[in-house]
Amino acid sequence: MTKYDEIKTQIKSSPKVWLVTGVAGFIGSNLLETLLKLDQHVIGLDNFSTGFQHNLDEVQGSVTEAQWQRFQFVEGDICDLDTCKAVMKHAKAGDVNYVLHQAALGSVPRSIDDPINTNKSNIDGFLNMLVAAKEADVDSFTYAASSSTYGDHPALPKVENNIGNPLSPYAVTKYVNELYASVFARVYGFITIGLRYFNVFGPRQNPDGAYAAVIPKWTAAMIKGEPVFINGDGETSRDFSFVANAVQLNILAATAGDEAKDEIYNMALGDRTTLNELFVGIKEALKENDVHYNQEPVYRDFRPGDVRHSQADISKAKNMLGFAPTHRIVQGIYEAMPWYVKNIT
Repeated sequence: MTKYDEIKTQIKSSPKVWLVTGVAGFIGSNLLETLLKLDQHVIGLDNFSTGFQHNLDEVQGSVTEAQWQRFQFVEGDICDLDTCKAVMKHAKAGDVNYVLHQAALGSVPRSIDDPINTNKSNIDGFLNMLVAAKEADVDSFTYAASSSTYGDHPALPKVENNIGNPLSPYAVTKYVNELYASVFARVYGFITIGLRYFNVFGPRQNPDGAYAAVIPKWTAAMIKGEPVFINGDGETSRDFSFVANAVQLNILAATAGDEAKDEIYNMALGDRTTLNELFVGIKEALKENDVHYNQEPVYRDFRPGDVRHSQADISKAKNMLGFAPTHRIVQGIYEAMPWYVKNIT
């Protein structure tokens, strides 16, 4: 039995109260679904700036009525401190035990186009949640950090203690989150865990808009028979990780003992896939779902703010949290494709 199996058994037998910010988003809704299926009580906070009601509707359709009744949704913005404080006391089942802070304005290109709002959500909003959680004396606060924090540091794989200069406003905001978390531990004794996400993908990841991530964007293009654009020569590589791995690490981090807290962990697979390899992988997975894409990719200029290669060392998460990824990239892509085929028209 893995550590994750043990934790799931424990919390199912003794349900806790979880607060998930950004609950209507991609990762947030996947966290919600897993927690409800484990019979947990969940409060969700979202302002629908990047999340969607249909994500919540889909979760409702995937759980029992009794499980859905354990969910309380609050529409609100993390940029409002009073909202953050109020949601901590919103649970009918009692005080919040665990906070999983996912709410943020993601995307490197978005941050380059709009640094002001990126800063407002990712720094001001983060600090509001941190203050509210500290005052509520929650058992743990786990937040979504980012691999963008590694910036221009050239070493591969990426190890938590070695970071470089940030390459985008988004990277700055996520690094500031880590600095605030560290200061709160030293000044107030409020100890958190940050998870540096590396290119998480899976069902409910939005394929639309200028800031869509590569996997949903390419998948949607292939389903619609549209061109797929690759930034650069296609040999840029990323450590893609299926969303189930991110859900696992969030739950492991939230329930970790004190010896594992006040730390940053890489949330990834520990592997590298080039964009050219990814293109072929998505095309082959779609073929299994009767979607046949016969066009060649269109190559264009590299995107500003992007790093050339990214790969995580996940030994720290394995050793200290018991992280054991369940999905390699190919398995994750094959598991995600039916959702996209069903939902993209």
